[in-house]
Amino acid sequence: MNAVIDAAWRAAADLLRPRTIAMSLAPLAVMLLLSALLAWWAWAPALAAFRGWLETWGFYGTLGAWLQGWGLGRLHTALAPLLLALLLTPVAVLLAVLLAALLMTPAMLRLVAARRFPQLARRGQAPLARSLAWSAASTTLALCALLFTLPLWLFLPPLVLVLPPLIWGWLTYRVTSFDVLAEHATPAERQALMRRERAPLLAMGVACGLLGAAPGVAWASGLVFAALFWLLVPLAVWLYALVFAFTALWFAHYCLAALQAQRGALDAGVGHDGGHAGGPGQAPFPRLP
Repeated sequence: MNAVIDAAWRAAADLLRPRTIAMSLAPLAVMLLLSALLAWWAWAPALAAFRGWLETWGFYGTLGAWLQGWGLGRLHTALAPLLLALLLTPVAVLLAVLLAALLMTPAMLRLVAARRFPQLARRGQAPLARSLAWSAASTTLALCALLFTLPLWLFLPPLVLVLPPLIWGWLTYRVTSFDVLAEHATPAERQALMRRERAPLLAMGVACGLLGAAPGVAWASGLVFAALFWLLVPLAVWLYALVFAFTALWFAHYCLAALQAQRGALDAGVGHDGGHAGGPGQAPFPRLP
């Protein structure tokens, strides 16, 4: 537990560094750039096509006539652009969040490795294709677990507060641990570490999953409070990037420290006869203090 808390404090300190804050703004800048390009290049034809599609619905015409009768014709005119913006914004947000997920982990890993573990040998044997396959397989398993447990939520509603955080925590632990160890650990080292440290890593994943709910609150508020939409949605994107950054930093600090301790224990515990100094039956890799 001390190692988990130590890694969390180190991650929080690194999160406040100007370099980290600047990197967390990159997904937001990409989202705003994509929005600006869309507005300049395709907004007018897209809006015309969308308004024409809306007008094929009788309800849209009825609503327009009702608003005109109340002297709110301008609101009817603004309805199509607002609805189109609400439909396109999730696409831009999704692209920004995916960019944060792809860029944050390697960038945060390089920062932690350079500052705290410069002497830790890089023995990784996990190419990008294997990392992507691992992430895809883990995500598929997590989605299947969510689908299979849905009936339980209906019969035992309190489980909705327990099962999803556990499932997403497991997914975060599997994917992030693999990614931060891919460059430094051999497959055998990675498997041994992830098996031995499964409980603390899962707890860290659940905590990061709960932190990920904060941007969702800002996102939902932006949809409810239309007047604050253009402020709360970018805020949600930035918060997502910060959560990704903290998650990557936390796992990097913990996993690289665990890997360093694992190698140190192995070097100190292997005798000339190839047996462990601790004797048979004792674990060669003690837990982190």
